[in-house]
Amino acid sequence: MRARARLAVERRDGRTVVTELRSAAPMTLLPQRSRLRRGTGTAVVHLVSSATAPLGGDDLSLEVHVGPGAHLQLRGIAATLALPGHKGERSHASIRFDIDDEASVEFLPEPTIVTSRASHSSVFAAQLADTARLRFRETLVLGRVGERPGSLDSTVEVVRGETPLLRQRVDIGDPALAASAAYLAGHRVLATELLVWGADPASASSGDWWSLVPLARGGSLATALAADAVTAQRRLADATAGHPGLSTVDGASELITFSVQNHSVANSRS
Repeated sequence: MRARARLAVERRDGRTVVTELRSAAPMTLLPQRSRLRRGTGTAVVHLVSSATAPLGGDDLSLEVHVGPGAHLQLRGIAATLALPGHKGERSHASIRFDIDDEASVEFLPEPTIVTSRASHSSVFAAQLADTARLRFRETLVLGRVGERPGSLDSTVEVVRGETPLLRQRVDIGDPALAASAAYLAGHRVLATELLVWGADPASASSGDWWSLVPLARGGSLATALAADAVTAQRRLADATAGHPGLSTVDGASELITFSVQNHSVANSRS
């Protein structure tokens, strides 16, 4: 399957409106309409998998544009299962954000489970204006209960203005890496959260299998390890609780308005 989806939001009359919404199965975008929500008019959109994906051989892409002063929260609904194809083909998925001045994005997908024999590559890329904000969470689960994981490489690239903030790649499924205590120390779940969101902590902090580290050029990276996704997300919450800028996520309530000018859904495999 080859699928290309797109989402765009803009700030109009003090509210964030969805101006383009183009789904492509299995990536279905569902806006949450006319909802009172804390913050300065944050648009909430759910990313739903409307077909089993990614399967080996799939090529999936989502592009998101957030206009000046707009605020978007893009959330997942259920975990993603990376599954093998019939002939061992590798699947690919990319999500790319373009975030303008004074705009903000919270991208909070559910965990990705790398099943046995899966072969998958994922890319998250974001281009931020100098005053843009970003919150991105990723949770990787190494196989279902009782199975060894397949192969996954996950790349994160975030640039603000012309300055790279984070370029990171995680490889899963290499037995030599898995045997190393310097890798995941025997844990099945790796959770990370990147915060380019106001002030950063003055220094790194850590606790029970979690850490929060300010990055050299701005932003902070929280990391947590655990035996299961629930514990990993709890530890990630412990890590981000020490971030001084995160308290600005919530604010006064305001009505959200959606003005969808371009909304199409493709439902067939190609």
